[in-house]
Amino acid sequence: MLEKLTKWKSSLSSQEGPKIEDVNVPRHIAIIMDGNGRWAKRKGLPRIAGHREGMKVINKVVRKADELGVEILTLYAFSTENWKRPKTEVDYLMKLPERFLNKELPMLMEKNVKVRLMGSIENLPEHTKRAVSKAVKDTEKNTGLILNFALNYGSRFELMEAVKKIANQIENGSLSAEEINESVLKENLMTAELRDPDLLIRTSGEIRLSNFMLWQVAYSEFWFTDVLWPDFDEQHLVEAIAVYQKRARRYGGV
Repeated sequence: MLEKLTKWKSSLSSQEGPKIEDVNVPRHIAIIMDGNGRWAKRKGLPRIAGHREGMKVINKVVRKADELGVEILTLYAFSTENWKRPKTEVDYLMKLPERFLNKELPMLMEKNVKVRLMGSIENLPEHTKRAVSKAVKDTEKNTGLILNFALNYGSRFELMEAVKKIANQIENGSLSAEEINESVLKENLMTAELRDPDLLIRTSGEIRLSNFMLWQVAYSEFWFTDVLWPDFDEQHLVEAIAVYQKRARRYGGV
């Protein structure tokens, strides 16, 4: 990680923009990628054009996050509420994971990136499930950055599923009600093997969580920007990390 940061800082020595420190890089960054539709509308384009452009940004963000030594990058790709959108838009959104992964899998393998999914995958179209399952399988032995896609994900659904799992454990006698604590709940979430996000980024100027990782971001640092996702680039990521590094995380202490 330090070697990557040293090379990156050297390459930026003559450039303008925020600088980040070698230490205290957020290990887990979660991003709510918002503003694709508004980006397209401002340009007089159909909404799907914004989603197509937004997909291209993922490549740049993954590369930069990997370069900076980020360990986990969680991207909110499709929520459980997004099914309410027009069918043509939903159908297009369901094709994007396949298009992205087919195109970017060589880069992900080269960068030693491990693809991971969280959400209700069973409800996705077959072509989407095949694409994401292949990416997960092909990268399962990679040991670098974890690229965690939240696909057909909603935090309330996740919490309800966790409660059901715990209830089943109590029913079959493997767990008692007295044994339920934060660790037990965490172990039954979709992020059981991941650390909680250190930094949450949301683009497009909206200041809300939109049912995203409600449990996991309890002590995350938040960074909101008016930049629409298709316009988000490496320097915006660096800016968010630079702000993060200036904050003191006290976790309720002093």
